[in-house]
Amino acid sequence: MQPTFLGLSGLAITPEERALFSAADPAGYILFKRNVESPEQVRALTAALTDMAGRALPILIDQEGGRVARLRPPHWPEFPAGERFDHLYERAPITAIEAARLNALAIAAMLRELGITVDCLPLLDVRDPEGHDIIGDRAFGAEPMKVAALGRATLDGLRQGGVCGVIKHIPGHGRARADSHLELPIVEASRAALERDFEPFRSLSNAPMAMTAHVTYTALDPQRCCTLSPIVIELIRNDIGFSGLLMSDDLGMHALGSPEAGGHPAGSNALQDFGARALASLEAGCDIALHCSGDFAEMRAICEAVPEIGPAARRRLDAAMAWAGPGDATPTEQWAEARDRLLAV
Repeated sequence: MQPTFLGLSGLAITPEERALFSAADPAGYILFKRNVESPEQVRALTAALTDMAGRALPILIDQEGGRVARLRPPHWPEFPAGERFDHLYERAPITAIEAARLNALAIAAMLRELGITVDCLPLLDVRDPEGHDIIGDRAFGAEPMKVAALGRATLDGLRQGGVCGVIKHIPGHGRARADSHLELPIVEASRAALERDFEPFRSLSNAPMAMTAHVTYTALDPQRCCTLSPIVIELIRNDIGFSGLLMSDDLGMHALGSPEAGGHPAGSNALQDFGARALASLEAGCDIALHCSGDFAEMRAICEAVPEIGPAARRRLDAAMAWAGPGDATPTEQWAEARDRLLAV
């Protein structure tokens, strides 16, 4: 097994992808809008991926709600963005926490029925008034305690529904003044100021999975962004205390392709090679290199470059997949109706 989560190009596994995946045995896969058309098609795709792997398989999706949702009407319901729970929390904290749990439970029930086992949720990024809107209304708010409380409720709901959660973007993306999909954000806050961003991640450090931020924090490592920095990943493990499976954010994001990203002896040119990007993230301390686009040439370069998954990463992967359990079989609609009653308070 290789320490990668890979995307696919379309609605079904192509012969070319099947040959690559069968040889490389990626640890898991991630689905996007291009991979979903109908419930029947998604179930067929997840079943095919699981059958090919011959094991319990992490099949990921970004189903946050709001503007980040791969599954949408008419086949799937809309879910609210994190900001909705932030606003409710201001009026009724306990009600907001229960609404967040039920919302995540409804998402999990929907995903589990489709064969999707991991949701890249909750965001624990603390919203900053000067931060880029790439986080914006996706966040649970600007107060670390509130973010942690709503994040924990979301993790609890996903777990009750039988889906593994992913805390992101560790150690915090809220202060970033740029979109890491397009360029490398540089955060120049002091080490003391960054404690505010770390707090929700520290509170939920027992989460099963986490995703790194493609952000450079000059107070921690001025030369390398988090995903490529052994210094920052050591902080995630030893200071924040996260002991679960740590995956990179998407290797295709432009933050890793810019000269400022650094992180490899051959410099920025090497980071145009996706094998080098994957190796740099693994050498920095990530357990899994995530690649989302489904571009075959990029995936092949990654598969040719990375080693077998190490024993520590494999243990963390197995523990994360065992974290959620079988899940509650109650239909999505019932949990969503209960959530809606709370959101209407």
